[in-house]
Amino acid sequence: MNMTRHPLTAHDRQQVAQSLAALQEHRSNFTGSMREYYDAMCAQTPLAEGVRMEQTDASGWWLHPQATRSERVIVFIHGGAYMLGSSQAYRGFASQLATRTGYSTFVPDYPLAPEHPFPAPPENMVEVLEGLISSGITQITLVGDSAGGALALVALQYAQLAASIRSAVVLSPWTDLTFSGASFNDPEMRDPIFQPAILQDAAKGYLQGHDAQDQRASPLFANPAALPPLLIQVGSEELLLNDATRLASKVAESGGAVQLDIYDGMHHVFQRDIQLDAARHALDTAAAFIHRY
Repeated sequence: MNMTRHPLTAHDRQQVAQSLAALQEHRSNFTGSMREYYDAMCAQTPLAEGVRMEQTDASGWWLHPQATRSERVIVFIHGGAYMLGSSQAYRGFASQLATRTGYSTFVPDYPLAPEHPFPAPPENMVEVLEGLISSGITQITLVGDSAGGALALVALQYAQLAASIRSAVVLSPWTDLTFSGASFNDPEMRDPIFQPAILQDAAKGYLQGHDAQDQRASPLFANPAALPPLLIQVGSEELLLNDATRLASKVAESGGAVQLDIYDGMHHVFQRDIQLDAARHALDTAAAFIHRY
């Protein structure tokens, strides 16, 4: 396993405090629904220059950094604890990878819990990917943050997709809905984004009685032997830190190619905030990884 820890820069030490304070103020003053709040927060990531947007029916958004679509495509699966998020809100975030790689990027929508509980999201994601492959797209990189990272990992369990998915990049992936990770259960962990009950309630609303150890819900428990090259990025200040480190260890032990990057002082899905040195570095690293494979 290739594991790297990235130290907190002096700039980011100050910027993180400012960004988290602004996030808290936004949350305190927001008067809409939780879904509206989450979309507004995610939409703060600016659209990269030179990216053309195209909506496909109601199924998601394409982001094209070039004049024409390529047969090499990024599929960016949004997070939001399976209950929040939308392709429209994630356009700016996904565009940051589209412009860094030069590859067209598709951000799909998928059915959200609690209206559409497990296994609706992973089943829908497999259908979306099968549709892209049948349309002639032959090389795909999956990217996902948090629950979206888990959905990317779940999609890799399906043999019919394996030949077309060349690599995967998961950002703060939520891999274990049993919450058995040491970081989740450490009373000294001070996650600035989540309290344990937030994730526990989200898991309950998503699973609605299904087994949390089902590998389609908790990809940590899947067989990692057949995974393509995998890049995992996570912050040191996350309840889900060990969701990432345990996944990396399992993949490495199975002989898979895995790169684990831990960013000191960083919170859940810090890559959204491109004012951070760490976010820009992480996105550049992800783009280089995607190009490599």
